[in-house]
Amino acid sequence: MLQEGKIWVANTEDGQPVYLLPGKANRHGLIAGATGTGKTVTLKALAESFSEMGVPVFLADVKGDIAGIQQAYPTTFWDVYGEKGIQLRTTVTEMGPLLLARILGLNDLQRDILAILFKIADEEGLALIDLKDLKAMLNYIAENNKEFTAEYGNISKVSISAIQRAVVSLEIAGGEKFFGEPALDVRDWLTTGEGGKGMIHVLASESLIGNSTLYSTFLLWMLSELFEIMPEVGDLDKPKMVFFFDEAHLLFNDTPKPLLEKIEQVVKLIRSKGIGIYFVTQNPRDIPDGVLAQLGNKVQHALHAYTPTDQKAVKAAADSFRENPAFKTADVIQNLGIGEAVVSFLEEDGTPAMVQKVSILPAKTMDCGAIDENTRNNAIKGSLLYSKYASAVDPESAFELLQRLGIEKEEAAARLAEEQAAAKAKEKEEAAAAKAKEREEQKAANAKKRAAKSVGNSVAGTVGREVGKQVGKKFGKFGQTLGGNVGASLGRGILSTLFKM
Repeated sequence: MLQEGKIWVANTEDGQPVYLLPGKANRHGLIAGATGTGKTVTLKALAESFSEMGVPVFLADVKGDIAGIQQAYPTTFWDVYGEKGIQLRTTVTEMGPLLLARILGLNDLQRDILAILFKIADEEGLALIDLKDLKAMLNYIAENNKEFTAEYGNISKVSISAIQRAVVSLEIAGGEKFFGEPALDVRDWLTTGEGGKGMIHVLASESLIGNSTLYSTFLLWMLSELFEIMPEVGDLDKPKMVFFFDEAHLLFNDTPKPLLEKIEQVVKLIRSKGIGIYFVTQNPRDIPDGVLAQLGNKVQHALHAYTPTDQKAVKAAADSFRENPAFKTADVIQNLGIGEAVVSFLEEDGTPAMVQKVSILPAKTMDCGAIDENTRNNAIKGSLLYSKYASAVDPESAFELLQRLGIEKEEAAARLAEEQAAAKAKEKEEAAAAKAKEREEQKAANAKKRAAKSVGNSVAGTVGREVGKQVGKKFGKFGQTLGGNVGASLGRGILSTLFKM
């Protein structure tokens, strides 16, 4: 709750109030402790206080026991699956290759190929909105493998096939609902509700937590989005928004080094944009050292040390606090009751206060757990953001453009085949016509020769006979006949020779 403009979080054993300073709330924080020690109550108490201060809040409801906060504070429900809240989506492009590779469980080589895919899509103006766009791009790269390999290096078809199988697995797990339009604009979360209270945005995560990789990657994407779009504001008198990430260990499980480095960078720098992040987990050791070092405000509930590994965890948790000479922190952590904690918040000068044993103040909505379906549905549809995000749209993107390109290529190939077939048929027809013409010409020439030969024979024979007869007159009747025949044969021979010339 608020007291004198400060967040009253707890009381010490002698009844002194312990405050979280709003001006230092953007320096991030940690709420840790074993199951059943009071982490959720602490989370709700802080979320309520920030809302009362006019600061919007985001928190993940992984057990379904936070929704009741809606009874006292302005609340908007969200759900990746669109079942228990407003449909929450982003695009493949906005997710980016690094986070998407984490969702898909890709190895280093496959992650590099995915990065190349994003580059090609960007260069060729192919928008990546949903998973069908991603699959279309994978097919496109596989079909044009040689062309892209020449420019980007070896792009193994085996690796592409592995990525395709991972995308199908994500679809089967319901991941296709997360990618699409309209995509969430996180600036819509920077709002207040009735009475100027900060809007509390609750992500229904009971189903989502079953896919821990998708759950954690969504939270990381959200941080990245805020980091990209929020302006630098430095230290303010209160945060612009505060995020509570429950089951925070899932954010860092099996996280590749490049992504872990990015998370550390975002956590370090996002505080200058007025954003506070509070990780909720069982053990501080769940948080990488590079991130843990950025968490200035700490609430540590009880931890139990039954094994040597547990004892090391307790010692590590104790060592993260500024020592109090009045007690041994590790011993106190092991003997805390429900609702008790050791805490250290940043002081005015930014240094951590000495660790103190405290009792956390109860949340106003501590007894408000789950809500019924009708109450939830009324809250969902009553939100001003419902109409903006409820209905999915499918704009023209890589899938449609590549499909059209494929159709155009098929049509062009069909036209080329038709043109080639027509040209071949025409060529064949022209060749046949030329051959027929040649035969006709040859036939005509032969006929002409035969006619000429026949006429020549007749003329030559007649002329020859006449000449022979005239010669034969000198030798009598027999001589005329003989001379005519000889003359005719001689005439035909001469004429035949002339026609051949």
